[in-house]
Amino acid sequence: MSVSLVKGGNVNLSKEAPALRSVIVALGWKAGDNFDLDTSAFLLNDQERLNNDTDFVFFNNKVSTNGSVKHSGDNLTGVGDGDDETISVNLLEVPADVQSIQVAVTIHEAAARRQNFGQIKDAYIRVVDADTNKELAKFDLDEDASSSTAVVFGSLYRHENDWKFKALSACSNLSLNDLALTYGAL
Repeated sequence: MSVSLVKGGNVNLSKEAPALRSVIVALGWKAGDNFDLDTSAFLLNDQERLNNDTDFVFFNNKVSTNGSVKHSGDNLTGVGDGDDETISVNLLEVPADVQSIQVAVTIHEAAARRQNFGQIKDAYIRVVDADTNKELAKFDLDEDASSSTAVVFGSLYRHENDWKFKALSACSNLSLNDLALTYGAL
């Protein structure tokens, strides 16, 4: 059974699935046809910075430096049921100097289109064991994001020898480019 998280909550993925080797981080939402949401992943070191720009995984850079993190591609509308975008993570291959993988969603051209997360329904992030397809954790975005255009939904992170997931819901009005700059992208 999946762990349902609230903002700030975390789950030890390694304990939930002791044989865990890789996960799929799936995100979904319901929005009108003119919404283009973009999922991204930031592979961060212990200083919460990118080691290099190719560890910023998104629709224009679908694979991390060593190939351990892969983006499924850009869903331009979010129309339909189920997951809209996914990021696969081979936990065994994530470089040792990567301490966390922050997963964010931004609204493309949000300011120009006058769009925010308050206009988006049923936004969620879930973590699935890639080998068994078992959902390990899920977090539904709450009202805190209603006026935001960017949300860091959650973080996969190392704790001692385990991988954990924390529901963050860190909201801002940054563009994807500006969000990347906060993590040290050039």
